[in-house]
Amino acid sequence: MREREQLESQARELETAYDNLLRDKEVLEEEKRRLGAENEELARRLESSSQEIERLRRGECPHARSTSPDVPPGSREGCGELVWVGEPVTLRTAETITGKYGVWMRDPKPVYPYTQETTWRIDTVGTGIRQVFEYSLLSQFLQGYPSKVHVLPRPLESTGAVVYGGSLYFQAAESRTVVRYELTTETVKAEKDIPGAGYHGQFPYSWGGYTDMDLAVDESGLWVIYSTEEAKGAIVLSRLNPESLEREQTWETNIRKQSVANAFVICGTLYTVSSYSSPDATVNFAYDTGTGSSKALAIPFKNRYKYSSMIDYNPLGKKLFAWDNFNMVTYDVRLSEA
Repeated sequence: MREREQLESQARELETAYDNLLRDKEVLEEEKRRLGAENEELARRLESSSQEIERLRRGECPHARSTSPDVPPGSREGCGELVWVGEPVTLRTAETITGKYGVWMRDPKPVYPYTQETTWRIDTVGTGIRQVFEYSLLSQFLQGYPSKVHVLPRPLESTGAVVYGGSLYFQAAESRTVVRYELTTETVKAEKDIPGAGYHGQFPYSWGGYTDMDLAVDESGLWVIYSTEEAKGAIVLSRLNPESLEREQTWETNIRKQSVANAFVICGTLYTVSSYSSPDATVNFAYDTGTGSSKALAIPFKNRYKYSSMIDYNPLGKKLFAWDNFNMVTYDVRLSEA
């Protein structure tokens, strides 16, 4: 009996050591990406400065600086179908009960002063959720020291928030209203009701949490995942204009929202996860907005901590971000050749 306990203890220690190694690898990769991006930016500045000096020598006016984003809106480069989800890598563990479930994200289309490394986090246990923690550096996020705390002008609901193009998009509490909050100016730039959308527990995911409206970002832009009385609880997917929040196009699927644990969008295809608690869940359905058809899948998805309350895709890093029972984790994904 004692020998078995020792073996189980050793197995747990090995699993912890493996988790730590994966996390260290993730940190090193992030640091490498950040340094690479900084190096590219310095090279661009140097080139730009050299060109301006040359123009000034020739007596020309310097041109306006380009503000084109790193990821052009509507870009579907590298798109394909989801074929594999990797092992979860744990980056942070929440310290208090308010962090049992929540949402964390990075901006796939960052604007100055934010970078690919800037991270936001919202603990969503409780009522009157208004605090958004901002971390300029990955090291600050890992250590739990925010560089800034935003206090939203109105509380949000559920774990469906995303950051895109310098704005936080969220569902206002106890309403079907989507709000666009610009992070640099700390002001609301747009708000819009999603017609007929269920809210505050009408059509949540299977785990509950008032997850009636779930915002998502992919290669082509901003989406909202929800349901309506008219759709009889089936998932409805709308692409939103990121400036005005107007619905640009809407699809009604044949997937019941309350029968799945979560959903995300990759390359214009909606994917759902079978369970929020099973350690051996699957990505079980895909709905392709290009063809308007759905199909069953069985791609393994691990809920390591058995309570995944948020799963989102980041098209810039091509990773899934998730919040699993106090833990903020990432998953690598693999897409088929387009």
